[in-house]
Amino acid sequence: MNILFLDQFSDLGGAQQVLLELLPAVRARGWRAVVGLPGDGKLVGAVRDLGLEVERIAGWSSTRQFISKTLPLALQIRALAMRTNAGLLYLNGPRLLPAAVLSGVSCPVLFHSHSWLSEGNARTAAGLSLWCKQARVVANCEFVAKQWWRYVRADRISTILNGVPGPAEMPPRRRNGPPRIGCLGRIDPRKGQREFVAAAARIHESLPECRFAVYGEAMFGDSNVHGYAAEVRRAAAGLPIEFSGWVTDVYGALAELDLLLVPSLVAEATTRVIPEAYAAGVPVIAFDCGGIPEVVRNGVTGILTRSVEEMARESVALLSGDPERRQSMARAARAEWERRFTLPRFHEALLAVMEEWARSN
Repeated sequence: MNILFLDQFSDLGGAQQVLLELLPAVRARGWRAVVGLPGDGKLVGAVRDLGLEVERIAGWSSTRQFISKTLPLALQIRALAMRTNAGLLYLNGPRLLPAAVLSGVSCPVLFHSHSWLSEGNARTAAGLSLWCKQARVVANCEFVAKQWWRYVRADRISTILNGVPGPAEMPPRRRNGPPRIGCLGRIDPRKGQREFVAAAARIHESLPECRFAVYGEAMFGDSNVHGYAAEVRRAAAGLPIEFSGWVTDVYGALAELDLLLVPSLVAEATTRVIPEAYAAGVPVIAFDCGGIPEVVRNGVTGILTRSVEEMARESVALLSGDPERRQSMARAARAEWERRFTLPRFHEALLAVMEEWARSN
C-alpha cells in the first residue's frame, strides 16, 4: 500500500513526534510512505534520516494566509496523490482538511486528531471537510473525538490513546540533592507554564529547598506564543526556576525530576509527557481537564487537581510525606504504561485502522 502522509507543521511538536515514530512501523509492514511537510523544521531532516521521501508543501503561520495558501496546497496534494498512486491519504493536522477537499483526490482519507479546536470557524471548516470527504477519524482520546460527532458517523471515529517509547526497565531515581519539580512541553498558554510558575511560588514557600525546571521552547512561529514565553520568564524572576530549553532526551530530563507537574489547561488532549513520565517512574500531578482524566487514575497513577493552589498543596504533601506513597504511585504508573501506553500497542491499533480503511474503500 502507498500512503501519502501530510503534516501541517515541520517543527517537532507532540503530533509530529507521533508521526515520526509511526513511519518505521509503516515501513516494517512493507508499505511505501511519502511525507509532505511545510517549511524546514526538524521533522524534515528526521524523516529523511529514516530514508523516506519528503516533499515540500504549502503551509501558513496565521489564519490570514488560509485563503491564499489553501488552493496551492490542494493542487500539491492532488499532484502528490497521483504521482505516488496513494491508496490512503493520512492527514496529521486540521489545517490540511479543506485543501484535501479541494484537491478532489479519490483515495480514502484518514485524519489523525491530536487536539481540541475551540468552537468557531476553524472547527466548522475542519468538520465540514471531514463530512465532505467521508473521512475516517482517529482521535487520541474521547475528549478530542467528541468534537467530531456532529460531522462524522460514529463507526468512522476510533479513539486510540497515544503510545510512547520507554526504557526497558524503570530507571533508578535520582537520590541526592534537593527535591526537583519540572514541567515538559512546548511553551504555550495551553500547556500552562504560567500556572507552573504560580504553583512553584507556592511550593517554594513551604519547601524553600525545592528546585524547579521548565523544559520546552516556543514553537510553530507564533509571535503570541513568544510573547507568552517572555511573560513566563518575567513571572519566574526571583524563584529557583531553571529554563532548560527543548530536550531531545526526554528520559534524561525525567531522570532528574522527583515530580512532574502537568498544568495544561481546559483544551488539552492527553499530552505525551504523562505516559512518558509513567514509563520513567516519575509521579505526576496534573489538572483535571480535557482528556487528562482518561490517562490518569487519581490517587493511583497520579493526582488530579483543579487549581494552582491545590496542585501546590498536593505537591508539598507528596514530597514531604511518606516516600512509600511516591514509590507506590511510580510502580503503578509504570505498570499502566506497560499495559496501555507502549509504542507497539499503539502502532498495532493504528495500523489496523489504516489498513481496514484503505481496503474498505
